[in-house]
Amino acid sequence: MNDLDPARRVLSRSQAHDWRQLQRGRVVFTNGVFDLLHPGHVDVLRAARAQGDALIVGLNSDDSVRRLKGPERPVRSEAERAYVLAALRCVDAVTIFDEDTPLELVRLLVPDVIVKGGDYTEASVVGAPEVLARGGEVVIVPLTPGQSTTSIIEKLRAQRDSTAR
Repeated sequence: MNDLDPARRVLSRSQAHDWRQLQRGRVVFTNGVFDLLHPGHVDVLRAARAQGDALIVGLNSDDSVRRLKGPERPVRSEAERAYVLAALRCVDAVTIFDEDTPLELVRLLVPDVIVKGGDYTEASVVGAPEVLARGGEVVIVPLTPGQSTTSIIEKLRAQRDSTAR
């Protein structure tokens, strides 16, 4: 998708399926919360895009994030997170999923490659068996040291607490 308007690159599930049908070449999929975008996220997304001809990102919905991370997350809404991701040059499309895992989305999109960060192993990547069974690939990207949304939130809380005293 060549359109640079981020809002046009945030797709419903059915739009994402239609987008996938139009892609020629290797389609790469990654997923996550992407709550406070940081260099570690950018490194994984860039590495993911380098694995193929198009990158689609599955984004956990707000309800999904709350179930997985607790009631104080996400910090940013799903619409805000999707818009920021879609604005990145390396991201071709973003679609939001409400399930706790992206398995249904992987089955719908039939990616050629799944990419996840180094806190995963091939055996723990949801959808890996489905992609590997079709001759696809699973790529694990090393984590960028010192980069995590949780550590950013903890640092902000510590700064807030120290100024409140």
